[in-house]
Amino acid sequence: MFLDYYKLREQPFGVTPDPRYLFQSRTHREAMASLFCGVTGGRGFMAVIARPGMGKTTLLFQLAQRIDATAKTVFLFQTHASPRDFLRSLMADLGIPDEDGDPVKIHSKLNQMLVREYRKGKRFVLIIDEAQNLDTSVLEVVRMLSNFENSAQKLIQIILSGQPQLARKLASPEIIQLRLEAVYYRRDLPLYRSSFTHCRLRFPVSAVHGGCHRANRAFQ
Repeated sequence: MFLDYYKLREQPFGVTPDPRYLFQSRTHREAMASLFCGVTGGRGFMAVIARPGMGKTTLLFQLAQRIDATAKTVFLFQTHASPRDFLRSLMADLGIPDEDGDPVKIHSKLNQMLVREYRKGKRFVLIIDEAQNLDTSVLEVVRMLSNFENSAQKLIQIILSGQPQLARKLASPEIIQLRLEAVYYRRDLPLYRSSFTHCRLRFPVSAVHGGCHRANRAFQ
């Protein structure tokens, strides 16, 4: 009934981070430019840090779409894990068999996959969401993944996305090497100033022809 009345094709307030609904504020455009330049420039580590609900995940999905033709991208969301579970989750997302979770075998299989992607002319980008939940031991594993490289470039690029706690964790002396290698983009992403603005921005995206006028009148 709600969709019919406002002549909407779909629910405009879904719970998934749909890039079509990302409002390109100046800050979001800057963040996207920084990330895109970081990926194309071969940076080993990047970080997006902002409060919850500021559009970090949606921004990263849009980045993945933008680099799809030139990069293989993997998202990891299960960040409450041990180092071994983290690596096994990565292997599962890549579709690489991992029978016993042996770190040496995982390292070898990852290296083979990364070399294949490199020979195809594609980058490999690993995006870790909710990275503020990563244990220090897992962050050290993440840092070690950056050791996959050849004489020309990094074979894996890593983007950490998380809440402000991630900045404090990265500032820890225990992981100073990761901090020195990372390129930071730390700034709140002011996607919507209010729920009113949120609705005004999302309704036109989901409206069928002629439905936008009725949706806009609801907020006047």
